[in-house]
Amino acid sequence: MENNYVAIIETDKHISISFYVENKEILTIGEKMNEINEEAYMNGYNWEAFFNYYLAKNAPDVLDGMESDPEAGMYSAYYKKTPENKLKAEKFMKIICSLVDGEEELYRIVKEEGDEIEWD
Repeated sequence: MENNYVAIIETDKHISISFYVENKEILTIGEKMNEINEEAYMNGYNWEAFFNYYLAKNAPDVLDGMESDPEAGMYSAYYKKTPENKLKAEKFMKIICSLVDGEEELYRIVKEEGDEIEWD
């Protein structure tokens, strides 16, 4: 799964997923999401809002034990370093890649369910 917009980073204590929202491809997708719903200004904080909504509905197990640290230009989520959490991080990374690769699903969610998302 080679890309330049999301990575898993491991330290002694944590496993984190970094999603680079200022990547050109991600910025373009974010602009389209914002055109569909003006509240969906896709900085790191609104990607956090989107992922929290999406994961709660589609992969609640990934949220278990996850903490996040959004910034304007990046979204990071992290877990304590355990084998189970490594699997969750890998699953979350696959979800992000799947949504980016199938960006029409992102647009559909923002259009049909955007009012249910707690945007920043």
